[in-house]
Amino acid sequence: MKTLVVGASGATGKLLVEQLLGAGQTVKVIVRSTSNIPDVWESNDNITVIKDDNITNIKVNEMAEHLKDCESVASCLGHNLSLKGIYGKPRQLVTDTVKVLCEAILKNASEMPTKFVLMNTAGNSNRDLNEPVSFGQKIVIGLLRLFLPPHPDNEKAADYLRVKIGQENPFIEWVAVRPDGLIDVEMVTDYSVNASPTRSALFDPGKTSRINVANFMSQLTIHDTIWNRWKGKMPVVYNKILV
Repeated sequence: MKTLVVGASGATGKLLVEQLLGAGQTVKVIVRSTSNIPDVWESNDNITVIKDDNITNIKVNEMAEHLKDCESVASCLGHNLSLKGIYGKPRQLVTDTVKVLCEAILKNASEMPTKFVLMNTAGNSNRDLNEPVSFGQKIVIGLLRLFLPPHPDNEKAADYLRVKIGQENPFIEWVAVRPDGLIDVEMVTDYSVNASPTRSALFDPGKTSRINVANFMSQLTIHDTIWNRWKGKMPVVYNKILV
């Protein structure tokens, strides 16, 4: 199986690539020419490195070519935690990329549906389930939508899959993975996967190690039983042991 990974140079994206390679998969990555990626990627026959300094400028036809031999797509894209990354352009980095990827998949119209795994956030509700949100959290989320562009970007990206692609698309199946407070840990540990948050992402956040997110995303692409359990859903991942 071959997976195209966007956001592969980020903290979680690199770990996802390593998890896929460790499982014997082949990978394509789209990264900036200035991205800091492991040297071994350039010489590994199981990785194809595509360099593009602005992924949002990639047109549908070009993306369709990148995806022609891929059975799955994973997005670990996010905004850099800097003033430019948060408030500069492109403000809809994740959403715009999700749209182009989906349009490219639809253009290719493969006989088998392509798996699309989106890294999202536990701070984004799954409106399909009418998840309970406290009044206080609704107020804070409303402020985040107004003043923190990455949050509505994450919401719109998941909503594009949830509403526009939906549950019955013959060419795209999707899962939006929602980690809670991200932390760095060297090894995969026990983690739980839940249909909805079991705690408030704002007022009582849990912890999720990036490597556990990467492991779950890789397992989704590799194992059909896990995929079939979560496709069309927005599972929330927590570390079982707080580290």
